[in-house]
Amino acid sequence: MKILRDTTPSQDGFHMPAEFEPHEGCIMIFPERADSWQYGAYAARRAFARVAEAISRSEKVTVCASAAQYDNARVLLPEAVRVVEMESDDAWARDYAPTFVRNAAGVLRGIDWGFNAWGGLYDGLYFPWDKDDRMARKLCDLLERDVYDKRDFILEGGSIHVDGEGTCLVTETCLLSRGRNPQMTREQIEDTLKEYLGVSTVIWLPCGIYNDETNGHVDNICAFVAPGEVVLAWTEDEEDVQYPMSRACLEILERARDARGRSITVHKLPLPAPVRITEEECRGLDSCRDEPTRTPGERLAASYVNFYIANGAVVMPGFQDPADQQAKEILQRLFPTREVVQIYARDILIGGGNIHCITQQIPAALAEARDPR
Repeated sequence: MKILRDTTPSQDGFHMPAEFEPHEGCIMIFPERADSWQYGAYAARRAFARVAEAISRSEKVTVCASAAQYDNARVLLPEAVRVVEMESDDAWARDYAPTFVRNAAGVLRGIDWGFNAWGGLYDGLYFPWDKDDRMARKLCDLLERDVYDKRDFILEGGSIHVDGEGTCLVTETCLLSRGRNPQMTREQIEDTLKEYLGVSTVIWLPCGIYNDETNGHVDNICAFVAPGEVVLAWTEDEEDVQYPMSRACLEILERARDARGRSITVHKLPLPAPVRITEEECRGLDSCRDEPTRTPGERLAASYVNFYIANGAVVMPGFQDPADQQAKEILQRLFPTREVVQIYARDILIGGGNIHCITQQIPAALAEARDPR
């Protein structure tokens, strides 16, 4: 593995493929952090295992586990899933596993962004985060892929979504938050995304899902399902605090044009009824820096948009809500060649994210491709 510091992906002819393009595999992390996952993380691990099993039917899954949890992970996960020992501070593969870019010849490289637990000492969610921040480089070493060093720029994988044809979706509340890159202007942040993701158009949505503690990651409210087409988390309840937030995003999308000049087709994906954490669930969580991580009755950032597109499936969350079936049917219509698998995900959601947040795709590379470096 070479660490690349003198060039950028765009300069080298690389870009980030869309998630709906073919994959080489998927990365996940085995959960154990006691202030994220209630009652020893046992329920969360079972949910993670169901997600890994569903993805592994059509692509290779690699799960990273700590030394203390390696044996537990190996016993719980299907034989087809590879388990490797690798330290982390929590289990959010989307946000600190590498972002992968590819060139026209099929060569694959990673990007090692800086990670500071969604806001560092300003409004981050835990400290320290140094093990997480080292994972991208370790994973590129494991996968024998060269990696671009961009640790001076704070970015999480859940804060970007691309169409593979030059367009990137982000939210203002996240990328312009004071805890990430406060020394940079919006224009400088956008230029960095263009240079490293190989995009020419960035669509800035104003916000994400209400009470999303990542400052509103885009992958919880809006995602590309095809070039020129997105799903948007939506509620018809005008009294819901989420309604004006989703409406503001819709207005931006209706005016937007992608990198190829196309208007954006928006498919509204209904939201479940507000999901609130119970007192019993809160009792199973450790405190973080002497503060509780959840409060009974707190609204969690539940959204069906937080799905993972695998080679042969779309793995989406379910909440035992009447909207589960409607959301599943919409995604099945949008992905007719893939099986839509719905997994009860409350035990993942309690940790703060969902199925897309705990997965990171490795795009397919051409087998015969050789990196000129």
